[in-house]
Amino acid sequence: MVCQECGKRPATLHFTKIVNGDKNEFHICEACAREKGEMIPGTTGGFSIHNLLSGLLDFEPLSAAKAQPIRCEHCGLTYSQFSKLGRFGCGNCYQAFSEKLDPLFKRVHGNTAHVGKVPKRSGGIIKCKREIDLLKKDLMACIEGEEFEQAAKLRDQIREIEKKMAGM
Repeated sequence: MVCQECGKRPATLHFTKIVNGDKNEFHICEACAREKGEMIPGTTGGFSIHNLLSGLLDFEPLSAAKAQPIRCEHCGLTYSQFSKLGRFGCGNCYQAFSEKLDPLFKRVHGNTAHVGKVPKRSGGIIKCKREIDLLKKDLMACIEGEEFEQAAKLRDQIREIEKKMAGM
């Protein structure tokens, strides 16, 4: 693909800008990007994933910042250090900072549980478990709404799927 600005060099930077719901894609070369003042990854002043994460983590109110700092007991990293570095010190940091990370994950991903693709060969049980979880949520909503006939149908569906899983 050729640069949309100069029409000479190959486009190496691809930007998607969404403004008021209008999506515009730009494909430009590095030289034109510098001329336009666009941030170039991997260069001085460029953008990095750590800068993005650090920016997302820096959204807590001032009153919360004055509280006792959260620290990972295993490696000693504080949440403040983590938000500046954009990296965990160890695998236990996920648990240590979960109180602050869960709202972030919910904001960024819309959920705190991974619901990505499932492999076709070995994904039968995973798909069944997901289906059961969804049915249980619906079941609880029906019970709260006192829709007991629908709740009984959902209960029966859950039992059928559980039987099917036992046979896998």
